[in-house]
Amino acid sequence: MLRKLTTGVLLAASITALAGCGYSQGHRALTGGMIGAGGGAIIGAATGMGPGTGALIGGAVGAGTGAATTHNQLNLGN
Repeated sequence: MLRKLTTGVLLAASITALAGCGYSQGHRALTGGMIGAGGGAIIGAATGMGPGTGALIGGAVGAGTGAATTHNQLNLGN
């Protein structure tokens, strides 16, 4: 149980660190994929789907969303 909690905290910290990255399409796809994979792993582990499956699904969705948006579409509170 402690291992899952530690893993979740570390993933959440890395997601937060990457949240502001990405002015180019490639950077947004990369950071979106990383954020999605981290979140997907947490959700997958919590729902019983498995962290690997959750990370694959979340990473694909995050990368696709990051690649489909521009930095002008996001308001990060200039």
